[in-house]
Amino acid sequence: MAKSKMFGKDVVTTQELSVEEIENILALAVKMKANRYGEPYNSLLAFKTFIMFFYNPSLRTRQSFEAAATELGGHAQFIEPKAMRLKSVKKGVEVAGETIHDAAKVMARFAVGIGIRILETSVDNYGDGNKILREYAKYADVPIINMADDIYHPCQGLADVMGMREHNNNKPTKGKTLVQTWAKGALARSYCSVHESLLLNSRLGVNVKLAYPDDNYALPENIVEQAKKNAKASGGTFEIVKGDPKAAYEGADYVYSRNWFGKDFYEIGKEAEIKRASSDKYKDWICDEDKMKTANPGAKFIHPMPVDEDAEVTREVNRGPRSIVLDIAENRLHVQKAIMALTMSDKL
Repeated sequence: MAKSKMFGKDVVTTQELSVEEIENILALAVKMKANRYGEPYNSLLAFKTFIMFFYNPSLRTRQSFEAAATELGGHAQFIEPKAMRLKSVKKGVEVAGETIHDAAKVMARFAVGIGIRILETSVDNYGDGNKILREYAKYADVPIINMADDIYHPCQGLADVMGMREHNNNKPTKGKTLVQTWAKGALARSYCSVHESLLLNSRLGVNVKLAYPDDNYALPENIVEQAKKNAKASGGTFEIVKGDPKAAYEGADYVYSRNWFGKDFYEIGKEAEIKRASSDKYKDWICDEDKMKTANPGAKFIHPMPVDEDAEVTREVNRGPRSIVLDIAENRLHVQKAIMALTMSDKL
């Protein structure tokens, strides 16, 4: 066995991977799921360490990456910036400490890869988290894996696609229709999972419908324009449906109903955003059986979790036969194992 073509590669967003690399990750994830604890996968990272660097907390991300490292024969080490003396700037105040250059270089001496999670609540402005992650990638001599930043979430996007294919008779979803709809909720959610879904599915020939109630919940223009370009190149379509909470469901094969914060989030703050998104003004922006009945027969409900039940989606849909949410959550483990093996193992 030898190193893969992706060995040493950073994974910041699927948009920066080739379609061939995306398909290689998904194909290996399928094999790993079918032979979860077997050879040769159980020793690809034998005695090696993967560092998980969490600016923001998580449930599935930490657990799935720790399990992935263990099942590959290695070890995942959890660290937080607050436990280190890192140089930083928050709310315009500079805190003295170790530079990203030095921290990245040192961590790379200890591990074969570094995962970083840094969301909007850890930075002052949209995109700052992604900039910090890319600075680590610039200086680290091992792969940097994005465990979710304030723009992208590649592992979630890949897990979504893996689950969608599993419920499409294990076939590609090219030509299928995905509805990506805003939903009310009390969690003031990041853009990252939504962005990754739009960018990845549009590259794979899925027909994408993006639905939201008003201009305040329009997504960043550069993401939308990139998704449109992706769709044109892949033979898919990209459509925006604004103002009608039900219209986009017609013809859907997959429905992804999820809250995301408004474009003024960084100005108004989390509490104000939660108050607005939870108001009765948006009471109809929930995925329910009535709306799902207008989708195609057998249409599936997907979500990256945690689900804000009875806000983003009714319990009936989320826990019913249409939901593949738990399958997708499990697939985080398998796609992450595949990414780690392809980028960090010299035995593949």
